[in-house]
Amino acid sequence: MAKAQVRYGGEMRKRAAAVDRQRVAKYACPKCGKRKVKRECYAVWKCRSCGATFAGGAYSLTTAVGETGRRIIADVKKR
Repeated sequence: MAKAQVRYGGEMRKRAAAVDRQRVAKYACPKCGKRKVKRECYAVWKCRSCGATFAGGAYSLTTAVGETGRRIIADVKKR
């Protein structure tokens, strides 16, 4: 399943396959809420419904660091 032919170990092939599944998956759009966001190119994501473009992670729409930053900003805005 992984595009790059990973060799030398089942664990590495499983990790590569998991990243590949994340890369081609559809995500929910933060603007319109529809599950139509797909990866355009490296770290660029586009909603096929409303046309919004997002910068995100290389292989998924959001990253752990991005989620942490979003929570901190939301908490600061509440104050």
